[in-house]
Amino acid sequence: MARITGVELPSNKKVNIGLAAIFGIGPSLAEEILSKAKVDSGLRVRDLTESQVNELRKIIESGYKIEGNLKREISSNINRLINIGCYRGIRHKKGLPVRGQRTRCNARTRKGRRRTVGSKKKGAK
Repeated sequence: MARITGVELPSNKKVNIGLAAIFGIGPSLAEEILSKAKVDSGLRVRDLTESQVNELRKIIESGYKIEGNLKREISSNINRLINIGCYRGIRHKKGLPVRGQRTRCNARTRKGRRRTVGSKKKGAK
């Protein structure tokens, strides 16, 4: 099983799909990396040789932000928006959609579960 930057690649998948298991690498970036490393994208991860795995590892570590570094950069960007108090930062802080989506009837992913606000009957204590 191939291990690149602390992530075990699924051995039964093709290499271009397996590379997408790394945070920060999607399908198009995986194809770009494979073309730089001169590895056939039709190969399965289990069929990669040790030299091919080392070549992929070298290319990924030298040229791309992935995993921890990328997550750290994303969170620092969000914290910067929150600290300067811009509109997007305020939306992040309140847990609401950031990119202009409506919230009247949708946005359940960002807002979370519905919290019913009940009212008491008159005269009940």
